[in-house]
Amino acid sequence: MKKSILYSLFLIVLSSCHFDIKESKNVSDLESIQLKTLFVDLNNNHVDLIQYRGKRIILNYWATWCGPCIKEMPGLKRAEELLEKHNYVLLLVSDETIHTISEFKINKNFDFNFLKSTKSIETLGIYSLPTSYIFDENGKKIETIVGTIAWDSEESIEKFKKI
Repeated sequence: MKKSILYSLFLIVLSSCHFDIKESKNVSDLESIQLKTLFVDLNNNHVDLIQYRGKRIILNYWATWCGPCIKEMPGLKRAEELLEKHNYVLLLVSDETIHTISEFKINKNFDFNFLKSTKSIETLGIYSLPTSYIFDENGKKIETIVGTIAWDSEESIEKFKKI
């Protein structure tokens, strides 16, 4: 009886363990993020980040209530325009409701590719906003930026061009 109880407890503990998907050498950093959460656009359509393979991706996590996030958006927009010809795509991700993100987009008149994460940002290991991840054409994360930067500064643009 004790052995069966111990065995059952062992199976429960084992099945509840979290295995980091990154351990697989066949999964890129971008695919790892995609496996942790589902992304939807503002029409509630599923967005697979893997569709951007072959492009450099800036994945910017933000919130409508985040003052620094909003403050950096004009620079992000200019950087998006400057980096587009260098094979970049910019995706702004929030875990707020689609309605909240859509209202923000209309009220602030920001024309970005906004996505909603179905998981809370905290469960993704993001504890400070804005946080941005830069991925190369193969989906490998090459940089993490926590906090705001001057996205459209000459220094930033030159740095991103070289990535």
